[in-house]
Amino acid sequence: MIDAIQRNVTWRAIPLAGIAGGTVHLITNLLLTPMFYDVSGLLVLRYTAGLVLGNDAVTSTGADVLALGALVHYALSIVFSLIIAIVIHRWGLLVGVIGGAILGLALYGINLYTMTVFFEWFFAIHSNVLLLSHVLFGATVGAVYESFDHFDVDYVYKENIYETA
Repeated sequence: MIDAIQRNVTWRAIPLAGIAGGTVHLITNLLLTPMFYDVSGLLVLRYTAGLVLGNDAVTSTGADVLALGALVHYALSIVFSLIIAIVIHRWGLLVGVIGGAILGLALYGINLYTMTVFFEWFFAIHSNVLLLSHVLFGATVGAVYESFDHFDVDYVYKENIYETA
């Protein structure tokens, strides 16, 4: 099974999907968090940096903390896009978007219950905006990955040949 995954996953599409999904996630948080919660949109980057630096990063205002937060955010986005790509691979664009959104929702739940176990201060960041940004992240990753997945085209093309032969 692992060999089939290594052979059939479009590996070059995964970083692209992760960066695109991570950007949508970040922009959603940067724009909507101050609008609905009257706090800085950069708070999500500080919390992400806090995964490496500890809870002192949350109150820091330095650019180095924000840069580290962005680096950690995009690294996690690429890892999560790998998981989404393996699950939605070869099912097409529609399933990529819907399945990616569902997996984004699952990632929110996993993050909610695991991050707060290891980082007790992490509970404060959970909100409807974060939930929405996870769903949009998954949908974006699914759409971008399936758009670049060249195995889908070959699979559909071969199916049509077999049907006409």
